[in-house]
This record gives sequence, C-alpha cells and structure tokens, in this order.
Amino acid sequence: MYSFYNIGNITKSNKTLLKIIMWVEILAENQKEKVYWTLLNHGLWKLNIAATDKGLCYVGSPNAPLEELTEWVSKHIPNNELIEDKNAMKPYESELIDYLDGRRKEFAEPLDLRGTEFQQTVWAELLKVPFGKAATYTEIAERINRPDAVRAVGTAIGANPVLITVPCHRMFGKRGEWRGYRGGLKMKEQLLEIEKM
Repeated sequence: MYSFYNIGNITKSNKTLLKIIMWVEILAENQKEKVYWTLLNHGLWKLNIAATDKGLCYVGSPNAPLEELTEWVSKHIPNNELIEDKNAMKPYESELIDYLDGRRKEFAEPLDLRGTEFQQTVWAELLKVPFGKAATYTEIAERINRPDAVRAVGTAIGANPVLITVPCHRMFGKRGEWRGYRGGLKMKEQLLEIEKM
C-alpha cells in the first residue's frame, strides 16, 4: 500500500514524519461513517429514517422492519456505525411530521443522497417537481436530456432512498397511470391526498 515511499533514502526525522502520515492514513481508512436513525412514529405513520452528518439519507417504507434500513445502509454506506439517536434526527423528523400533517410543502434540511451519477441526476430533477404537481417518467427523461432512457429513469426513481422528501410519489406513467412505488401504492395514495392531487 505504501510502496511508493522509499524509506531507505530519507532522514530519520523524515522517517518519523512518514510513519505519522502512514498512521493517519490507516486511521482515516478505518473511520466508520456515523449513520443516525430513529423510528418516526406519528399517527398512522411508522417510518424508519436515517441521516449522516451531511444530511437525510433514508426514509423507509411504512411499517417496514428495521432490516430494510440496515440492508440499505450496509449496501450504500458499507463502513458505517448505525446509531439510534432521536435528538440527531429531530430536525428531519419535525419536517416530515409537518408535511404529513399538511403544514409543510417544501423541505429545508440537507440531503445526503447515495446512488449512481445517473440516479443522482434523476433525483435532482424529482426535487424540482413542486408540491401538488405531477410529472411523468417521460418528462423526467426529457428534462435530463435522456429521452431514450425512460425505463432507466423509472428504475432510478424506484431506487430513491428518501421517500416523501424526494417526491417520487408525484410520478406517473405517460398517460397518467399509477406505477409502482417503493413505499407501496397505499402510501402513494396517502401522500397524494396530503397534496390534494
């Protein structure tokens, strides 16, 4: 790993400095990324939500077991330390509760979206679809200049890890038909009712 260092040709003080640098690099590699989570339990809503120090990274399906969250975190943030922390999650939880109660139309807390570059592009476009409005998979594909990638757009939308906040529930088929939804069609219907769609 450190073969590019030629320790034999440097002074003793530089060797000490080099050892310190090597230890810092090793410690940085072994540093686990903290992922905070809590169960949002509000009325009929029971959602596992999670965030990193960068922002909200996950909103789960209603009534899903904790394993749904832990599997997603293991896949997308492999070197993680999962920490249940209601206080760290309070800002995100408050925004979601305000939305579910019809008091919020936009979200202000930061996001930490984990996905491919294409998925990130699709999710960024989803964030532009305003409260109470709908878009189609075809429209999203056209907006990202990939009109030939409607199916790939649908797959990216289906992989959205942050339900509600990244509003994939506002997406429909080309003729306005309902398509699948990671949180289930009942959840989609409830969210559309909140937005009076």
